[in-house]
Amino acid sequence: MPRPTIHSRPFGTTPTGEEVTLWRLESPSGTYAEILTYGGILHALGVPNATGRTENVVLSLPSLDQYAEKGPYLGALIGRYANRIAHGRFTLDGTPHAVPVNDRGHALHGGPAGFDARVWEAAPHTEDDTVELRLRLHSPHGDMGFPGALDVTATYSLDAHGTLALDCTATTDRPTVFSLSNHAYFNLAADGGNILDHTLQVDGDTYLPVDATGIPLGPITSVAGTPFDLTAPRTLRTGVLADDDQIRGAQGYDHCWVLASDESAAPRRAARLTTPDGARTMEVWTTAPGLQVYTANHLDGTLTGPTGHPLGRHGAVCLETQHLPDAPNRPAYPSAVLRPGTTGHRRTEFRFPRPAVRTPAAD
Repeated sequence: MPRPTIHSRPFGTTPTGEEVTLWRLESPSGTYAEILTYGGILHALGVPNATGRTENVVLSLPSLDQYAEKGPYLGALIGRYANRIAHGRFTLDGTPHAVPVNDRGHALHGGPAGFDARVWEAAPHTEDDTVELRLRLHSPHGDMGFPGALDVTATYSLDAHGTLALDCTATTDRPTVFSLSNHAYFNLAADGGNILDHTLQVDGDTYLPVDATGIPLGPITSVAGTPFDLTAPRTLRTGVLADDDQIRGAQGYDHCWVLASDESAAPRRAARLTTPDGARTMEVWTTAPGLQVYTANHLDGTLTGPTGHPLGRHGAVCLETQHLPDAPNRPAYPSAVLRPGTTGHRRTEFRFPRPAVRTPAAD
């Protein structure tokens, strides 16, 4: 069987003169992934359908300049802390810390100059039936107000079966908080339309209701009897258009499900997304304690993709594996603290089980 391959090409220069490279990982399964050193962005993810036709299933932008304009985090690695920290403040071991606020009075995705806006060092690696792109970043003590110098490695790998994995490791020289995620926007139909008729299943029976600014209201809550009960597959339409205060406040899903995951164990399935015709399915497997589901509620069509189609509201869904939002201020949530002498590690896999090719019924 042929082995996966990896190659690169230039993708532009940042306003500060840093060269950005696009790396392309290709699997003999027909799956490919394109990753930028700017923001660790998953720029494209080609996946075959039931008949073997490969199409890009993530939203992206045509140029580096457009990514650098600080848009909606399309495909980016998010850090130091994915999701929100209330009022940009937290206390760790008795010492208060402040992160610049950038979303309705709160710190979102690491603050206004998070990891999504950095150029990462890249090194390719090939081993047997897998190719890897290892991205490294050093974040100094005090970066965006976070304590501790942090060294992060984010490794994208693609195997011969077409599974794309993201392994994140981090070490620090003093106590800090850390949660790295990927912010890809998925539309498995690859048709430029909305994703409301995709079906989604989430393997979590609790979630976090939020206030009008996206901050958790408090206790972890059962999904039973709510539009957040995705323990069985349902169309996104039935949830996004539900008559529910939480849905109306966010204009769709923008909530974190709590997963029965263990960062020291093997990944467990967190979600399963399927196109209306069943031609493509994606499963998300992870060791993370949370899954943020965001239905692109604030895309408004002002951005356009590489093929010229507008990126509109509910045109994709994000399935972000991460620590729970505002966990640095919530002792009852799984801890997001990273301490010297330990290595934080998280693995997320995007698997694409190939459906059977549908054949006409016999006469």
